Amino acid sequence: MTKAQARKRIAELREQIDYHSYRYHVLDDPEVADVEYDSLVGELIELETEHPDLITPDSPTQRVGAPPSDLFAPVRHRAPMMSLDNCFSLEELEAWGRRVERGVGTVDAYITELKMDGVAVNLIYEDGVLVKGATRGDGTQGEDITANLKTIPAVPLRLRGKSPKVIEVRGEVYMRTDDFEKLNIRLGEAGTKTFANPRNAAAGSLRQKDPGVTADRSLSLVCHGIGYVEGVRFTSHSESLAFLRELGLRTNPENKVHASLEAVHAFCTHWQDHRHDVPYDIDGVVVKVDPIAQQEELGSTSKAPRWAIAYKFPPEERTTLLRDIFASVGRTGVVTPFANLETVFVGGVNITTATLHNEDEVARKDVRPGDTVVVRRAGDVIPEVVGPVLSKRPKGLKAWKMPKHCPACNSELVRVEGEAATRCLNTFGCPAQRRERIFHFASRGGMDIEGLGYQTIAALIEKGWLEDVADIYFLTADQLSQLEGFGEKSVDNLLKAIQASRTRPLSNVLSALGIPHVGGATAQALAREVGSLDKLRTMSARELEALEDIGPVVAEAIHSYFSEPKVGVVLDRLVEGGLRPEPPPAKKQGHLTGKTFVVTGTLKDFSRNEAQAAIEECGGKVVNSVSKKTDYVVVGENPGASKFDKAMDLKTPILEEPAFKKLLAGP
Repeated sequence: MTKAQARKRIAELREQIDYHSYRYHVLDDPEVADVEYDSLVGELIELETEHPDLITPDSPTQRVGAPPSDLFAPVRHRAPMMSLDNCFSLEELEAWGRRVERGVGTVDAYITELKMDGVAVNLIYEDGVLVKGATRGDGTQGEDITANLKTIPAVPLRLRGKSPKVIEVRGEVYMRTDDFEKLNIRLGEAGTKTFANPRNAAAGSLRQKDPGVTADRSLSLVCHGIGYVEGVRFTSHSESLAFLRELGLRTNPENKVHASLEAVHAFCTHWQDHRHDVPYDIDGVVVKVDPIAQQEELGSTSKAPRWAIAYKFPPEERTTLLRDIFASVGRTGVVTPFANLETVFVGGVNITTATLHNEDEVARKDVRPGDTVVVRRAGDVIPEVVGPVLSKRPKGLKAWKMPKHCPACNSELVRVEGEAATRCLNTFGCPAQRRERIFHFASRGGMDIEGLGYQTIAALIEKGWLEDVADIYFLTADQLSQLEGFGEKSVDNLLKAIQASRTRPLSNVLSALGIPHVGGATAQALAREVGSLDKLRTMSARELEALEDIGPVVAEAIHSYFSEPKVGVVLDRLVEGGLRPEPPPAKKQGHLTGKTFVVTGTLKDFSRNEAQAAIEECGGKVVNSVSKKTDYVVVGENPGASKFDKAMDLKTPILEEPAFKKLLAGP
């Protein structure tokens, strides 16, 4: 692969990963299986390893998880809430064990915990009283959901016994499977959209603006660790769990300490076979080195601890009839084949449709309408067609072919050489793309217009009142009152939500517009660097590329988007409709203003978050990767080899901790 091809493929992968991460973490509505998402990430990591100069700070590989939405106030964690690396077999578990032993020698003990399929949260107690509760967010900063967490009976408002001055407790909010089934029955009877699985139900319930809704959802909590604690020192993870129980916090009773990896694997195998013996969903087992001293010796990468790993169970599978394959057109014009299935119950959920991803995937799996197919919930979340049961294939079944014309607008479909995607290029004339663009614009991760959901948008389009996103801001009470199910209160609430969206942050507006290659992180970078939509519209590709965190592919995509005359018309009408994006907060000024830093390794007197905060307080900025634009690289113990080597190659000034402190102190 040439450098140009690698650059193009990296841009494609980042766009896909950012989109799917947004669907999973922000909308709680994923579209692809975990295994496919992991494959995309794996390919991106491989390409970035081969071409480290193409790594940018907004690459999905440079962050732990998805950014928090703007629905709740931000909360910065005292200690990062890191993700876990995964393994899927005994061989991979043993390979992890060998890496651990190379780092610390013989492991004194391991501890295993059932991996509950819920939502990670962080509970902050001061003097024994719950003062704050937050989502995991991007691992460094989450969302304040204190009011909602307080409605969960398993979350103590005050700890028992002698509590520390400050403690951050890490846990998982989940919904029991029987409560999930009862909730979906209630929602169905009320004509409300049901949830796909207990994890999505828990996530959706925690993200309610009204805590009363959360209180009605029968959520629970199990605690699995401590992020930060004052005045207490533990010798092992198992000891810290016992401490949590003494404080009145729930931990999983199935946690167990083991003397060897063989015993760990036996535990994993047992629960793989008995995963439905507990009244909640589990998708694996978390394995940790138990002694804290050995954990500290092993340390962490930028995304995950080296002393822990998640052993993931294989997904459950069933067979059913593939009735037909239909093509669906997405927001960007990509046409995706979907399987229309005879309803099958897999992993606790009734499945009727499943994505087949693209034309090549249909051909590779050789699934045909009329086949009996194997269906699984990949990662126990997304329905996936594994393949046909050839012994049951009726004679004469014809292979499926991608239609030659768009099912929504009848335009000729195009497949660019070298790409897997088939596209409808009728960007502004295709009704399916228009509908998806408007839905994306109004969604929670965009302009967050509550009440403007998929069905409402479809009804407004059908009546001819919604041709593009700007029309949202010209809707009237008279029009909305003519929609089925819209009474006076519904109309009033939607108009208020539209009014509130007129002053959303600029980063939300840029995400909502659906600019190619511009996900949440890039939108925030653009808002921070440019400051206004008016200025962004006039910038050349070269000017855009000169911005921090914006590469040539993204710069060209942004420039092309704003150069499209029809986009200009929509943007002008958005302004006419009262859109006044809130500008980003003013950058702090100080003696490091304009300076860009990379921090790598472990500092003695600063956590990674504290070092970043100190730099930002002086006006500087911290990014994740070293480039020609980096002014300083701050190096602690065990720095990342790639960052250190890149800094040496570029002759970027390297600061050890004493020099870093001196620089912070100022002239």
